[in-house]
Amino acid sequence: MRLEGKTAIVTGGGSGFGAGIARVFAREGATVMVADINGDPAAAVAAEVGGIAQVVDVASGASVAAMTAAARDAWGRIDILVNNAGITHLPKPMEEVTEEEFDRVLAVNAKSVYLTAREIVPMMKAARTGAILNIASTAGLSPRPRLNWYNASKGWMITATKAMAVELAPAGVRVNALCPVAGETPLLKSFMGEDTPEMRAKFLSTIPLGRFSTPQDMGEAAAFLCSEAASMITGVALEVDGGRCI
Repeated sequence: MRLEGKTAIVTGGGSGFGAGIARVFAREGATVMVADINGDPAAAVAAEVGGIAQVVDVASGASVAAMTAAARDAWGRIDILVNNAGITHLPKPMEEVTEEEFDRVLAVNAKSVYLTAREIVPMMKAARTGAILNIASTAGLSPRPRLNWYNASKGWMITATKAMAVELAPAGVRVNALCPVAGETPLLKSFMGEDTPEMRAKFLSTIPLGRFSTPQDMGEAAAFLCSEAASMITGVALEVDGGRCI
């Protein structure tokens, strides 16, 4: 029960890594808001973990404000924020990514971190405590070809994490990031371009431990970084990647 009595918002919580994080958080005693742009999956995970479902578009300031207000109304405070929602463009040469694709990737993967900070950081500062976890990627540390602007968005998230950590430390707020390798999530096919045994084998050949990351892996790492066991850890980008970045 590492998170007993804590309240947590997990964006993109209706599937993939976000759902895994929500499940482990609930197991560890947290009350979770499962926030997702897709209402039905969010409701399903929230029902499973005994939490709250919230429809949110993390690229919209008004939508993020509504999510924050719903959490404030329900709990009176927000102890943990997990910025997990993310998207990618399909693998292609960098110059062939459309402006619309670029804008959407940066809005969901980068602007969302600003928007949630704008709404939630003041509450954490007032409380003199809080934990923010940004779900980045090994793509931000060791980029793969043909995912250029996705790579860049995750690199941005890692730098934002460190900048947030050093600024918010005096207020008692910790900010960390997780850098997973490709995992068994709805985004896997998008990363690979096509989900075939040959493409999976190619991806797995770059991971020394020989498997993809799982939602459970992310949940366990996230629970540690957001718990008091990690009270002296801030500004890290923890690789949960089976050795991919070595």
